[in-house]
Amino acid sequence: MTFKRLTQITKKQVQSILCLGLTCLTVSAWAAYPEKPIKIIVPWATGGATDQVGRLIAQPLSQALGVPVIVDNKAGAGGVIGTQLFVKEKADGYTLLLATSSTNAAAPYLYSKLGFDPVSDFTPVVSLCSIPNVMVVPTKSPWNSLKDIVDASKKSPGDFTYGSAGIGGSQHLAGAQFKTAANIDIRHVPYKGSGPAAQDLVAGHIDMMIDTGSLGSIKGGLLRPIAVASSKRLSVLPNVPTFNEAGVPMVASAWYGLVLPAGAPEDVVNRLNIEINKILKSKEVSTRLVEMGAEVMGGTSAEFAKFTTSELKRYEAIVKNSGAPKE
Repeated sequence: MTFKRLTQITKKQVQSILCLGLTCLTVSAWAAYPEKPIKIIVPWATGGATDQVGRLIAQPLSQALGVPVIVDNKAGAGGVIGTQLFVKEKADGYTLLLATSSTNAAAPYLYSKLGFDPVSDFTPVVSLCSIPNVMVVPTKSPWNSLKDIVDASKKSPGDFTYGSAGIGGSQHLAGAQFKTAANIDIRHVPYKGSGPAAQDLVAGHIDMMIDTGSLGSIKGGLLRPIAVASSKRLSVLPNVPTFNEAGVPMVASAWYGLVLPAGAPEDVVNRLNIEINKILKSKEVSTRLVEMGAEVMGGTSAEFAKFTTSELKRYEAIVKNSGAPKE
């Protein structure tokens, strides 16, 4: 064998060894994921439905992955501020966003300068659940039915208020839908989260809310449920009629899911998807979600991507029909 031939073989061998080494390093690196705490940005204040869903998932995910999973609340502008901050994060799998129908489906039609693209700036991981909105009033309210609210609002146009977690949130859009469907004039009062809004509702500073996270306050006797904005009654509120049954045809629910920044590694997405689907199927979590009035979703990241794209199209009509102004 000539020296030239020996050199050629050696180069090929070296190239193969280098490629194998790099592959092993890459596999080893991602096999070690995660190596540090993971953060879930919840773009709403503490205490609301979005915050409750995020914290419900965070604890078992921490146990499954063996690292702390921290919920980081970044409230403001109907979830938009926290989402704007999220899209600037590294796509390394260590920062997730609890995306919602408000931020990733409705907001593009409510803000002229959104600060993020609802499709290209995200890597869908998994859908979590959807929760129908419930019309609630303080227990001291004189209203016991949707007809009571409609009659009072028609008698005194503009005198009554409804709260929300912020402009563009599910509560805001549900309230706007209600105004249109019932042909009444009630004033919107936006907050930095449904938690603060619910506190003011309990205190009597606002008159009503159409909310997704009020079951705890209902069970605690702080709020009275009037109607459910779903196509059928909730099993946890069997005696509460739907809006349709109460004479105001409308359906309004919010959905929740986890996403990573655009360009996140596929194996990290798959790992998170597998673990979170297991969590959603666990008795403890699924039972807790049902107790919140939620429908458990789950599925692949591709299915979630397809769902969010279809929801983006659907919400264009919802926002337009609600009459909500563009900021």
